[in-house]
Amino acid sequence: MGMELINPIDRDNLRAKIRNAEPFPHFCIDNFLNVDFANEVCNSFPEYQSAKGMGKEFSAVNEKYKIQITDSKKFPPAIARLNALLASPEYVNMWSDLIGIPNLLADPELSGGGIHETNSGGRLDVHVDFNFIESRQWHRRLNILIYFNKDWQQDYGGQLDIWDNDVKKCYGSFAPIFNRACGFATSEISFHGVTPLTCPPTVARKSFATYYYTREAPPGWTGQNHSTIFKARPDEWMRGHVLMPAESTVIHAKQGLRHIKNAIKKLGGK
Repeated sequence: MGMELINPIDRDNLRAKIRNAEPFPHFCIDNFLNVDFANEVCNSFPEYQSAKGMGKEFSAVNEKYKIQITDSKKFPPAIARLNALLASPEYVNMWSDLIGIPNLLADPELSGGGIHETNSGGRLDVHVDFNFIESRQWHRRLNILIYFNKDWQQDYGGQLDIWDNDVKKCYGSFAPIFNRACGFATSEISFHGVTPLTCPPTVARKSFATYYYTREAPPGWTGQNHSTIFKARPDEWMRGHVLMPAESTVIHAKQGLRHIKNAIKKLGGK
């Protein structure tokens, strides 16, 4: 088991395309995996209802009807093989070379990654990802997603879209079709999202996500770490001016309440 599970790549051509992509380095590769292996992985995905009991389901304004399974012990054998491949030194070093980021590290905990399934009506608003894992002092540098959706129709939605920093211009929109890999260098300007899903209730958008890090800080690092930052698309006035601010207020209130409770516990222990 190893790199033979990935179809041959013209690395010189891909390297040039990635590094010249606007507004930040990104890529889309079709027929990424050996087709037999891709089929095996695809057939191993749990149904949406079953996946609910295996991971976390999101139901927020910015991200909803999405399940995330990060515990690799719960992966079916084929998906476990995929996970091992995507964390292998040969694979990680390949992407260090292609993306131009030395010393990339695979995340054994799959923080935010792993099996992703989004059901009809789901969405993921445009955002930049969290940029730092405090406990490990790791900087987030690269996202790679592999899609496992056969017979995906254009009108199902669910495209990965790539935006400029102001979320005014969309530079790319990629349907989550079977055996397609998409990815990008994560940074303070790597705004991206998933368009709302309008697929039938019996269909779920399935992907496997891996995120890569470095111990070294990226160029221009200010020392400020942040969680996910969401922005509304140009045609989403209500989301940008009402729904997102309301949700942000609720989140900050909950965080403040947790801080107060923790402070009370500390005082009680003295």
